[in-house]
Amino acid sequence: MVCNHRCVGCLLCLLSLLCSLTMATMTSQSPLPSTPVAKKVEHVMEMFGDVRVDNYYWLRDDSRSNPEILSYLQLENTYTHSIMSGTKFFEDELFGEIKGRVKEDDISAPIRRGQYYYYKRYLKGKEYVQYCRRLVPTNDTAPSVIAAFKVSMNNKLVAYAEDTKGDEIYTFYVIDAETGAPVDKPLTAVTRYIEWAGDEALVYITMDEILRPDKVWLHKLGNDQSSDICLYHEKDDIFSLDLEASESKKFLFVGSESKITRSIFYLDVAKPEDLRVLTPRVVGVDTSASHWGNHFIIRRRTDDFFNSELLACPVDNTSETTVLIPHRESVKIQGKQLFIEHLAVYERENGLPKITTYRLPPVGEPFKSLQGGKTVDFVDPIYSIEQSESQFSSSILRFSYSSMKTPPSVYDHDMNTGISVLKKIETVLGGFNLSNYVTERKWASASDATQIPISIVYRKNLVKLDGSDPLLLYGYGSYEICIDPSFKTSRLSLLDRGFIYAIAHIRGGGEMGRQWYENGKLLKKKNTFTDFIACAEYLIENRYCSKEKLCIEGRSAGGLLMGAVLNMRPDLFKAAVAGVPFVDVLTTMLDPTIPLTTEEWEEWGDPRKKEFYFYMKSYSPVDNVKAQNYPNILVTAGLNDPRVMYSEPAKFVAN
Repeated sequence: MVCNHRCVGCLLCLLSLLCSLTMATMTSQSPLPSTPVAKKVEHVMEMFGDVRVDNYYWLRDDSRSNPEILSYLQLENTYTHSIMSGTKFFEDELFGEIKGRVKEDDISAPIRRGQYYYYKRYLKGKEYVQYCRRLVPTNDTAPSVIAAFKVSMNNKLVAYAEDTKGDEIYTFYVIDAETGAPVDKPLTAVTRYIEWAGDEALVYITMDEILRPDKVWLHKLGNDQSSDICLYHEKDDIFSLDLEASESKKFLFVGSESKITRSIFYLDVAKPEDLRVLTPRVVGVDTSASHWGNHFIIRRRTDDFFNSELLACPVDNTSETTVLIPHRESVKIQGKQLFIEHLAVYERENGLPKITTYRLPPVGEPFKSLQGGKTVDFVDPIYSIEQSESQFSSSILRFSYSSMKTPPSVYDHDMNTGISVLKKIETVLGGFNLSNYVTERKWASASDATQIPISIVYRKNLVKLDGSDPLLLYGYGSYEICIDPSFKTSRLSLLDRGFIYAIAHIRGGGEMGRQWYENGKLLKKKNTFTDFIACAEYLIENRYCSKEKLCIEGRSAGGLLMGAVLNMRPDLFKAAVAGVPFVDVLTTMLDPTIPLTTEEWEEWGDPRKKEFYFYMKSYSPVDNVKAQNYPNILVTAGLNDPRVMYSEPAKFVAN
């Protein structure tokens, strides 16, 4: 493997990219340091008559304390620091530039919960956010430095979390919101899923040994955690659990989901020990639920209704359903938000998010199909929307909006009048002016003629669009996740140096609806990679850049994308950043003891089946590294990353 820049460690991705590109264009004035060489220990694996030899299998160690492994990883970091030493001044300058755009002393737009406003405060020089509140008529505050934040129904107690390792296993504390004094013993080894069931009990979820959320517990304040009641244990290792509260705060919903199936349990917070089935498990049916009046509102996706429909059913007769919004092939229902008189539906059409609001009938009247929805207007040609917490009793919908040139903006939208009011826009220091930037939506033609959307942004007075401009192309393309064109302050350091930034909305993601995802997973996964290559070729052919100026980036499953396209078309790119890349696909998916593996079989396939085995082997980056001229590559990993084991990128680099 020809790879000038190799690193196993955590770095700022933008710093990594710019420094990697700087090194890629520098003429070396001194010999390069010796490249670290991992020892080879032959590990033979055989399946379906196919023999694979993994010389770096020894790099995997769940304890993360093997001195030989840590020594090798440190050698890689030392090598990187040495290679990049010529850019150290530039790194420091760039970091200061990025930091200088951020308004460190700031507060978020407050959210009202009962008689209090809750908000986040950012203090200059502090690494963590403060969670604060004040009474509506006064200015008193009670800040706490926390990692998660759940307020009891009566606003008197706060449950907050700490994760000191970065492995997403939390300890939750409960304190008096006024005094900050602890009121209960900490809850340990808890996931981020925790909700109040009234004012004197908490419902939370824990994980099994492979970090799969598998048990729901009821904790009553004052009791020891060892006496908590297990409400449900999900024993099928393909499924994992999640938890959310209804907007009305009267019900909690427990979801049990795989990649293609999701069923719902519910409990009335007035009777938290009584967990009941709302939507039974049916393979291929995915549901989520909300509560309104004497009805549950259910989003349901099936194989036939792949973009989802919206239903209502009485709380006391959950089998009796009414269609509120029918399935539409061109519009995907992504989410919903209930209010006492309104319903807001988050949708996707033609690759972009949208919000449609409806007035609901008076409580007690029968539901029927909803008509006359109003769509919220947005100004940018490409943009991103995020659902925000809103007050259930209000007619005001709060959402966050940004585009690749518009900083994150909080809006309050009056669902009665259709008027949106800007409540807060993120301050960007350093003379930022959004009118200096251009955003575009283009479409590349894939190998099967499918049109792939590309989001593009650049600074109009610096970019020539004659093929000579440097360009960074980002991609992900997995899990139905939408990489929408949102704003990032750090990206300005690229744009203001004449870079073009583009996002390839490739299949495997969810940008164009459910079928977009289905056509980029399992035995169609290679569409993800060829779509990305098609986007790169489009940008070159249309003179946004050249091969010599084209850089790519992806993280996690997007790191798999990087590994695959680098193996397939190393000639097409100048530099690549692969962040915590999932690159040892076949070996990982064959090992059910690795966290998340069993849940992932419905995303990548189960390689214990011959068809999936050979298909996955044909693109798995570690299995397809070969002697060819690769571009400049920077690989990063986290020793305690709970999703991608450090050994995967380490093995990719070692190869």
